[in-house]
Amino acid sequence: MPLEIKMQRPAGDQGAGAVTVQLTGSLDTATAPELERQLSAVLTGPVKDIVFDLQQLKFLSSAGIRIFAATRKTLQERGGQTAFVNLQPQIEVVFEVIKMLPGISVFKDVVELDRYLAMLQRNHPGSR
Repeated sequence: MPLEIKMQRPAGDQGAGAVTVQLTGSLDTATAPELERQLSAVLTGPVKDIVFDLQQLKFLSSAGIRIFAATRKTLQERGGQTAFVNLQPQIEVVFEVIKMLPGISVFKDVVELDRYLAMLQRNHPGSR
């Protein structure tokens, strides 16, 4: 499934305010590089806050989580923050798993983690 990325700045914003990133589709190993490329262009400017609107995101792999974590780190270094809104139930369960695993490596590799996250999302009642 492809990933559609829409970046929006508030009207009249000169670049230092919040940017909203709307994601539609699947954020996985195949689609993550494009999001990373587009975010990189935004993060070269003075943006302090990014809001990820995940209302239309259907699938999230560890590649997407890595991008979210890197974005969060970059913004924290400049006194900003990252926020996530409109999480669908199958995406919310991924965030819950990640919150439960701070600093703990329980998967043998990224492939195993992605299989686990895919299974959680496929089996979640909200994904049907």
